Amino acid sequence: MNRKNFLSLLTIGVAGPVLAQPDPAKTRTTRTMAPSANTDPLPLLIPPYLKFGDTIGITCPAGDITVKEIQPAVDLIQSWGFRIRIGDTVGKKDFIFGGTDAERAADFQQMLHDPELSAILCARGGYGAVHIIDSLDFSPLRQKPKWIIGFSDITVLLCHLHTNLNLASIHSKMCNSFPDDWTKAEPVQADSILSIRHALTGGKMEYNVPVHPQNRAGYAQGALVGGNLKTIETLAGTRSDIDTAGKILFVEDTGEYLYSIDRMFWHLQRTGKLDRLAGLVVGGFKVKPDDPGEEFGHSLYDIVAQRVKDFSFPVCFDFPVGHQKNNFALRYGMTHTLEVKPDSVQFYTL
Repeated sequence: MNRKNFLSLLTIGVAGPVLAQPDPAKTRTTRTMAPSANTDPLPLLIPPYLKFGDTIGITCPAGDITVKEIQPAVDLIQSWGFRIRIGDTVGKKDFIFGGTDAERAADFQQMLHDPELSAILCARGGYGAVHIIDSLDFSPLRQKPKWIIGFSDITVLLCHLHTNLNLASIHSKMCNSFPDDWTKAEPVQADSILSIRHALTGGKMEYNVPVHPQNRAGYAQGALVGGNLKTIETLAGTRSDIDTAGKILFVEDTGEYLYSIDRMFWHLQRTGKLDRLAGLVVGGFKVKPDDPGEEFGHSLYDIVAQRVKDFSFPVCFDFPVGHQKNNFALRYGMTHTLEVKPDSVQFYTL
């Protein structure tokens, strides 16, 4: 894959919060699409894109990490022209968590209230965001929207913000994914991390994805939602659950057996999340090997194909997002276009 052609980014400037409005002139082709069933009660709220000198807070709403471990991320982000404010939970440890539930909630809440912060970068995933999600007051984001950044367990936050505020956020790598020595970073790793800067500064983001033989052709346009599949499954029926009607769903996961992945896709079907979907983007899945004598017998591609066979929306496999080096930033909740053709796949924001 030619990495220069994979991600096309054009930086643009935006002065303040944006209430997104569709722009028909930006639609490349006119085609018959799945009927829109977006029931979001609020207009999409896009935080201001960052400019030189803006401040990003770093906090640990889930797993723990040390100040030393986040330093490579701090150094690189500062080289982009942003200031960094390190939260109280960085360096704290309560078993697997970055501090107690109360400490993590207080640190995140302080950053939500802080008028000087333009974005909040979660230091790492792991586990723990669900412990604090219902104790957080997100109302400050209505007056001063901020970019919330992360993935994996941070899917809890991204889903919750989309469902309850319809606030755009960024699904991307976090501090624990930055290389210790930037000069030795693999090209795809560097490109993935640089995509965070482009996402934060308002760059046009376009992804040209290698064709997979089991893709399903089609055209879709809608808000982009999703994230870690296991986490999405656990949010079903809660205040953080996502409505996928009329939207493009992307999923990824790691360390799961094939039978467990099969169960999660059955869950998507049985909870109606596939019924009125506009499109499906399947990212990276690090599959746990079957135990000897308990082979599942079906691949990830077989699993997905079976669950989507009764629907007509486009499907894109092997998109570079997930627990892997090529984990590119995505603007969660914003309108995207997915064009899957026999000889090409294009995925871009309007």
